[in-house]
Amino acid sequence: MSIGIKISLNPKLYLRDPQETPLGQKIIKNSILLIDEIGFESFTFKKLAGKIKSTEASIYRYFENKHLLLIYLVSWYWEWLSYLIDINTLNIESSRKKLNIIIDTLVEAYRENPAIEYVNESILQRLVIAEGAKAYHTKAVDKDNKDGFFINFKELSEKIAKVIEEVDPQFKYPHALASNLIEMANNHSFFAVHLPRLTDIKISDEDYSPVKEMLCHFVSKLLNNEKP
Repeated sequence: MSIGIKISLNPKLYLRDPQETPLGQKIIKNSILLIDEIGFESFTFKKLAGKIKSTEASIYRYFENKHLLLIYLVSWYWEWLSYLIDINTLNIESSRKKLNIIIDTLVEAYRENPAIEYVNESILQRLVIAEGAKAYHTKAVDKDNKDGFFINFKELSEKIAKVIEEVDPQFKYPHALASNLIEMANNHSFFAVHLPRLTDIKISDEDYSPVKEMLCHFVSKLLNNEKP
């Protein structure tokens, strides 16, 4: 069963909002599945068209190229995380408890499925962990940034930074810590599975609690030496 959530993204990312039509939703759903299956480098609109039994031309009516599609999917994920943080911290007074919930959400987001039929959030999180950095680690990053393509990422980071400032108003680097928490949640989840010598945590049976423990450790050492 679906629920009434519509993710708001920069309209410059698409030619036609794929959330508004059955074909567009099919493009979102199957691009997530296909990129997760074969990787972004091997992904093409021709392969996606074959998967959804449509034409490349129909996909190009929604997205100018696959780079913009990737930014769209990654931005969708950042906005979804922001939504989860808002819901999970609603009516929570303690800033430290809020920060702990935020860390939980960054790591365990794949367990929270708001049942949007055309998005498998668990697979999308896996895609972002593996491919997300490719959305902005590009030569075009400055132009893309000027066009506002990363606003959802920035707003998510700003939301976390404000809670960090509430926890410790004297901390000098709230925005750096906020963006690092996001990146560490993804990078060390990836490292633990694929490049284990780059991290000190181990993940088994999709249990990502070691990632959460690591983030809480860093936060506790940096913010007044107290646990969040």
